[in-house]
Amino acid sequence: MNAHEIDYQVYGEEMQYVEIELDPEEGVIAESGSFMMMDEGVKMNTIFGDGSNQEKGFLGKLFSAGKRVLTGESLFMTVFTNQGSGKKQVSFASPYPGKIIPIDLTEFSGKFICQKDAFLCAAKGVTVGIEFSKKIGRGLFGGEGFIMQKIEGDGMGFIHAGGTMAKKVLQPGEVLKVDTGCIVGFTKEVHYDIEFVGGIKNSVFGGEGLFFATLRGPGTVYIQSLPFSRLAGRVLSMAPQNGGSRGEGSVLGGLGNLLDGDNSF
Repeated sequence: MNAHEIDYQVYGEEMQYVEIELDPEEGVIAESGSFMMMDEGVKMNTIFGDGSNQEKGFLGKLFSAGKRVLTGESLFMTVFTNQGSGKKQVSFASPYPGKIIPIDLTEFSGKFICQKDAFLCAAKGVTVGIEFSKKIGRGLFGGEGFIMQKIEGDGMGFIHAGGTMAKKVLQPGEVLKVDTGCIVGFTKEVHYDIEFVGGIKNSVFGGEGLFFATLRGPGTVYIQSLPFSRLAGRVLSMAPQNGGSRGEGSVLGGLGNLLDGDNSF
């Protein structure tokens, strides 16, 4: 194997974290901001890209980092290496409520495609790259744009799904229609496209957008019940306007604030 062989344990229910066990000289790469805790003896080092091009000189590092800019991620990633004499643990946490999904790339022919912000961490040696959409329609209306992330190699990777995760194993020719924001990732055999909802009433009054994704088997698909964009939209919709209060859903609304002595509505 090119990637390090790591052991792991996922803890928690709604706000999960994954604990990675590292043998001496084993390492794990992670997105900036996902680190939670580590044992003494584990060294943290910031690198360009995912570390897979470290032996290819400056241009290799620059190209690896440049690919990450296209997905909206940081130029840098962090590698955690066990430089002690025994087994050590390092843990990474979910960015918001949901589930951490272990992806064994050896079970998926060495490649898994996911949305841009789904990747959490992976064994050192796993490549984190970009996957371009080959169709203009999918790129413009697919929710994830022209670019998605891909993780490749023969080791373990970990992605995050918001809310509750659903795993669907599609048979050849079987089609699953999904809200574009609810896709977490899928195997490379799955054919991904977008489809117009259709119908004037559905388009104007349906409230579900004009397009949904179609995923055609064979392959494995992971779906999330709570995309971060949906969560952020709900939070923003309840945020006070101009420094005022939204009334916490009260029927009285602003009148209730006035009766309470709050005139900031």
